[in-house]
Amino acid sequence: MVKYGLDYTRCRWILPLLLGIGVIFGIIALAGRGWLESQTLPYVHQASLWESCTRPGQGAPWTCESLMGYAWGRAAAATYLVGFILLVICFALAIIAFAIDTLRFNFIRGIGGLLFVAAVFSIMGLVIYPVKFSSEIEMTGINMFSWAYGFGWTTAIMEICLGFFFCCLPNYEDQILGNVKPTYFYSSP
Repeated sequence: MVKYGLDYTRCRWILPLLLGIGVIFGIIALAGRGWLESQTLPYVHQASLWESCTRPGQGAPWTCESLMGYAWGRAAAATYLVGFILLVICFALAIIAFAIDTLRFNFIRGIGGLLFVAAVFSIMGLVIYPVKFSSEIEMTGINMFSWAYGFGWTTAIMEICLGFFFCCLPNYEDQILGNVKPTYFYSSP
């Protein structure tokens, strides 16, 4: 991407595209019912960020309890949701930043800083949830933190990595804009 510059048509939208993928992963984590699941038969426990569902046996109906009744449940949901909202704002700002012909590199560095803040909020929610869930809610059988929880961590890791890209991109401003003369490593005999 640095070799061809951000004006290179296919490379220009890579970072906003990756932010969009992060937003999709965040939506999956927020809406998914697989934050915690039973690992072995009979599958008697399933939880999301918002509620915990149990059933007494394999064929019995699920009974769900809202996690918003717990202070830690509200805290985990709120911090993860704030991180997700900041990620959506960064995505919108990245679309705006890369759509402008003249890139504002300080603006791009600000998006990177905001991504780090979003990562901090997301990680706080992702740490509060399993620690308090496993200590305050009775679990039967063998349970595991599952696919939706993994999407939450993937979103947080993407926020950190993309934050580094957005913060470091202005360091290559001259190479991106084509203001550096090429160096040739050929010497004539």
